[in-house]
Amino acid sequence: MTFHIRPGASDDLNRLVEIYNYYVTETHVTFDTESFAVAERIQWFNQFAETGRYRLLVAEEGDDILGYASSTVFEPRAAYNTSVETAIYLEPEHTGSGIGFQLYGALIDELTAEKTAHRAYSGVALPNDASVALHRKLGFERVGSYHEVGYKFDKYWDVDWFEKDVSGNG
Repeated sequence: MTFHIRPGASDDLNRLVEIYNYYVTETHVTFDTESFAVAERIQWFNQFAETGRYRLLVAEEGDDILGYASSTVFEPRAAYNTSVETAIYLEPEHTGSGIGFQLYGALIDELTAEKTAHRAYSGVALPNDASVALHRKLGFERVGSYHEVGYKFDKYWDVDWFEKDVSGNG
């Protein structure tokens, strides 16, 4: 499979919402519980730029978006400003294909090269062996757990938190 990675563009938003909504309705990996309309995701999309802490990268094959990786505000309070929360979502048929490693790796590489963020954090709803393995393969370290922090599909879910130094100094 030949694909390339590029910054997300406004024309991608319909497809990004489609990918994310699958995870909302079919999985426990996001704690959103209702699908989004494209209009509801415009503000989310508008936080991204091609430089700086808040990025959106997409993996594209031809005219099709296979998935995306993003870095967003970790916490809104000022002292958290140099930390970002990262996430990746792929079309289900592309998980385990290596696309996620390359896409998420590209995001981490860009953050590290630019040195505008200090730490990247990612919460992984458990169980999710593939996501845990991906984070470890990319050099994230598990730093803690939130137990039964989310309630979805009539069940409580734990979240493990992973951290990576993206300051360029580590």
